[in-house]
Amino acid sequence: MSGIRRRQFLRTGSVGLGAGLLAGGHPAAAAVPLAFPSTDSTRIRMTGDGLGLTPAEQGRLIARLADEGRIARDNYSNGGVVGELEERFAELLGKERAVFLPTGTLANQLAVRALAGPAGGRAIVQAEAHLYNDSGDCVQTLSQIPLIPLAPGAATFTLEQVVRVVERTAGGRVIRPVSVIQIESPVRRRSGEIFDPAERARITDFARSEGIRLHLDGARVFLESARTGVDVAELARPFDTVYVSLYKYFNAASGAILAGPRSLLDGMYHTRRMFGGGLPSAWPFAAVALHHLPGFTERFASAVAVSEGFIERVTGAPGFEVERIPRGTNLFRLRTTGADPERLRARLREVEVDLGAPRSDGSFLLGVNETWNRATSDDLASRFTSALG
Repeated sequence: MSGIRRRQFLRTGSVGLGAGLLAGGHPAAAAVPLAFPSTDSTRIRMTGDGLGLTPAEQGRLIARLADEGRIARDNYSNGGVVGELEERFAELLGKERAVFLPTGTLANQLAVRALAGPAGGRAIVQAEAHLYNDSGDCVQTLSQIPLIPLAPGAATFTLEQVVRVVERTAGGRVIRPVSVIQIESPVRRRSGEIFDPAERARITDFARSEGIRLHLDGARVFLESARTGVDVAELARPFDTVYVSLYKYFNAASGAILAGPRSLLDGMYHTRRMFGGGLPSAWPFAAVALHHLPGFTERFASAVAVSEGFIERVTGAPGFEVERIPRGTNLFRLRTTGADPERLRARLREVEVDLGAPRSDGSFLLGVNETWNRATSDDLASRFTSALG
């Protein structure tokens, strides 16, 4: 695409996603129960994305799944319950194929590596992306693909920024063009902020027109889906590949799913093993994630509804201030006025509410997860106001 055509594209680029972010709360959804609960705990865990299962709870769950005949062994991460999990995720994400990988770090790297192909090229990422900051330069070191970070301090880079990079790299003295764009959404380093949907649509449309391939670091994409009402398959649709975490909120001890076209993923188990990721037995991870997958979106939407009611009640109560994350998913900040944060935390622990450590400014970063379904909005607000007194 010429520079003139690119500038025209910027003026007439595609519209945003049809379903926007919810301005307020999410409509309450009926919780969808599991075949049996993973834990009997009644504690509300206001940190993290998942249930926070202990080793003992993990062990009891796996034993029960095995007793019910719901675990078929895999062979070096192929077949068995691992194959069942892969098929289910491929279906949910609207992709032809899905592959189990032991970590998200490996999933993101192998996705960018496969999309770049033998010619390599460069990959655009957010400056705040996990792949750029928290993966030890794995893509640059192990796959020799340079990463170009955009928009430091922000969740979203713009189409204009992308076009400038694409034009510059395509016209260098030594041509090494951009071959891949990765978008992370929600963005962990931005407290779960979602990549702007309208900008995402413009960028993905542009990439398609340029023959640039696309990867979604969707580690928490199911949280985004439940929060926005946009189906995960629709969120994944513009991307060639998408990664989803299995431990963050599907409660496996580890694991990741990479979904995409068969042409890329049918032979991925060879690359997985080359990188040391072909675990001889991955069934404990797959079985736990597969158990928590059905109905997750509905259960999480129900937890969001509880949190919205809680926010409304504590905002109107003396002693509390709430700060929302712009385009946030499951995180928000809570401040207390005129109270010792550690004392509040200790008193809440006595009434089965677990907060993370207070931040340097005395605020708490609260995470909404399924454990919020263990109480009502009124009950939670009452525990907080009583603990403050």
